[in-house]
Amino acid sequence: MLMIRPNFDTLYDALLNRDPAYDGRAFVGVASTGIFCRLTCSARKPKRKNCTFYETVSECFDAGFRPCKRCKPTAPEASADPVIKTLVIELERRPGYRWGEPDLRRMGFDPSTVRRTFKRHFGMTFLEMARQRRLQEGFSALAEGGKVIEAQISAGFESPSAFRDAFAKILGQAPGAFSSNPLLKADWVSSPLGPMIAIADQSQLHLLEFLDRKALPTEVKKLQRNASGSLGFGRTEITDQIQEELTGFFDGNRAIFETPLALHGTPFTRDVWLELIKIPAGTIRSYSDVAKALGRPEAVRAVARANGANQIAVVIPCHRVMGADGSLTGYGGGLWRKQKLIELERGYRATDD
Repeated sequence: MLMIRPNFDTLYDALLNRDPAYDGRAFVGVASTGIFCRLTCSARKPKRKNCTFYETVSECFDAGFRPCKRCKPTAPEASADPVIKTLVIELERRPGYRWGEPDLRRMGFDPSTVRRTFKRHFGMTFLEMARQRRLQEGFSALAEGGKVIEAQISAGFESPSAFRDAFAKILGQAPGAFSSNPLLKADWVSSPLGPMIAIADQSQLHLLEFLDRKALPTEVKKLQRNASGSLGFGRTEITDQIQEELTGFFDGNRAIFETPLALHGTPFTRDVWLELIKIPAGTIRSYSDVAKALGRPEAVRAVARANGANQIAVVIPCHRVMGADGSLTGYGGGLWRKQKLIELERGYRATDD
């Protein structure tokens, strides 16, 4: 949301100049076409008299405009940034490459600008993202049955100890501590908000967390104990299903998940999670609202604790719960992700309305 809304002339000039500073912060509805666009849209610029500016995608839908198919204003805004787009493509082309600031300069980018841009959109720098991508290569090698040394090479680590330490920082233990014949299988799942780890068996999803969540190592160890050590690497049909559903969700095509869930918690905690699933996409509730819905209006703090204990991100939508004053409050995946999810889901709410 814009704290101080620029006047019409400023926004129209930004539209004419495709000013990236306003991308995702303001949108234009064009009366002559009935569509709304990002201010950076490459389409032919409309006349002043046909333009109305809005702060959110939801407001554009409410005003009766349809999203532009060229600039895709309902997609995550980061994908429209040329710096991000170029570097993400390069990262996917060379996932095991050890990126550094000299590489960015050779490509014509200012490292400090790249750092700020990625930090603003993703909560991490490009170099941090590249390191995660290298680890993903190692993770994938293990999931496909490769040996630890093969995974280390795939991830671009020269030192076995450095690879083990980097891996343990994410999952709480070195690769060799995982089972070679597991009941629960962990694998990498992609999302526009950063990589995620999914742990599933053949029938249910047990965990879905962003890779940089601080509680992830503890959650993985707890699952391994519950599975009597039978936790390893690999994919199941459930992993493929949640990846497909997440892709549809972030593309704006589906607001409801159907993947079967394994809920590891007390009866009250599970009741809270099931209540969260009932909150429609694009709708916000307070902890007090959830407690009242459960018939336990005095249990606001307990609801907040259960909300924070959720280990199936996005699918169990704890991001749809805010403080009583409307503040974002805590979110294990980072407040920036919570804000992005809320912004994305405004499109679902507008469509349903």
